[in-house]
Amino acid sequence: MRKASEHTAGDAFMVHKDTVGKRLIAVLSDGLGSGVKANILANMTARMAIKFAEAETDFVHYAKIIMNSLPVCQARKISYATFTVVDCRPDGSVQIVEQGNPPFILLRKGVPLEIPFQEYSSEQGDHRKLRVYRFHTQAEDRILFFSDGVTESGMGSATYPLGWRNKGCAGFTTKLIGEQPSMSARQLAEQVVRGALCREPERKAYDDITCGVLYFRTPRKTLLASGPPFSEKRDAEYAETIRSFDGHTIISGGTSAEIVARELKAEITTDLFRFRRSTLPPISMMEGVGLVTEGILTLTETFNLLEGKPRPLRENAAVLLTDQLLNSDVIHILAGTKINQAHQDPTLPMELEIRRSLMRRIAGLLEDRYFKEVKLEFI
Repeated sequence: MRKASEHTAGDAFMVHKDTVGKRLIAVLSDGLGSGVKANILANMTARMAIKFAEAETDFVHYAKIIMNSLPVCQARKISYATFTVVDCRPDGSVQIVEQGNPPFILLRKGVPLEIPFQEYSSEQGDHRKLRVYRFHTQAEDRILFFSDGVTESGMGSATYPLGWRNKGCAGFTTKLIGEQPSMSARQLAEQVVRGALCREPERKAYDDITCGVLYFRTPRKTLLASGPPFSEKRDAEYAETIRSFDGHTIISGGTSAEIVARELKAEITTDLFRFRRSTLPPISMMEGVGLVTEGILTLTETFNLLEGKPRPLRENAAVLLTDQLLNSDVIHILAGTKINQAHQDPTLPMELEIRRSLMRRIAGLLEDRYFKEVKLEFI
């Protein structure tokens, strides 16, 4: 979240997924001040860190290079940008380096855990220091890291004269996880940002507020099936793939749902009241399937939401579908290739795309922007 008085965020958050080495690298940089200048400094620092990490350069060595290459503000005697780099390996080992940012929080079994670190001083003779942590994660661990817009929120107020601080944020997240143990990383990061904003006077951000969360757990799987198979001979195979899937299942499309219901001898019931004010068709229920929606209209709106369209004030089928995809790690998209003649009608709105193209775009967006593991299968 950017500072209330600025149009550009002064923090930068970047994630790189190494598909070869299976590493995940996340960087949060906070540029000095706010606005455009801070944005340039933060993005420059974050990109530098990503490039060094990609090249498998020694972790401490490249962190020192970044720190020593950043100039120091002569008036405030602090670096022009601070940074946190989190480097996660497939074996569960993690390396974290911090320069100037608040210390990260490791939640293990819902409780903050202190991790020892090594400290390195700047070679420029100033007061800047690097904190380097190395440890192995366990299942259900969460790593939270943030800019000082979180820890200093509310600073100077009667309630938080010294700001929210790490301790306040740790207590807040501990309570959240205690109430919702399966809360996703995305939801937890959003709650921390909102929590920081609520502690600011008039709920206006007096600094850029950024939070990143990494959640180590068994991958959540989702199957999204849409469109009937090209050949009716594969209807039974199509239905069995959905029935036997080990994870959450979604069917998007009336004809697809009818095929599955027929093959599995299940009943479809439609909820006409839950989203009665929505412009999208209602959702349906089928035993053994997590969510049943209409097809092209709902998928098109889902793509728009994934691409960044603001969420509607009221929930609808596309919001439910989008949330399920974002809360999953491994997504299997099963796209039927039988042509639906209704979607070839030139009088229909231009935004109604042929299903195959739309599913490809959704899969690409999930992979490139949200770092999901996606399998796209045409049937």
